Amino acid sequence: MNISLLRMLNSIYRKEPISSFVLTVGIVDAAIGGFDSQWSLFSFGLGTIGVAVALRWWQIQRRPEPIERVAVHVLPARASRPPLPLLSAAKKQPPG
Repeated sequence: MNISLLRMLNSIYRKEPISSFVLTVGIVDAAIGGFDSQWSLFSFGLGTIGVAVALRWWQIQRRPEPIERVAVHVLPARASRPPLPLLSAAKKQPPG
């Protein structure tokens, strides 16, 4: 398989895990029913695929459009207090 196709399938499966799982179940049922000539399982698999596609379409239609967010700066651009003084490495004399 093409790497870009695999990446696209992975992103779709991660975004909508429920509809992707139902689609996978439908594909497996249809494949088993088709190869074993069990037409009831094959038709059940096709029906499940249809339900998964309809579920995915419904989720896409229900999703609101993304709103662009403006960056909120929590810290001020400049500190209101002066910077701390640098510490020196000079040894202190013990008291007394």
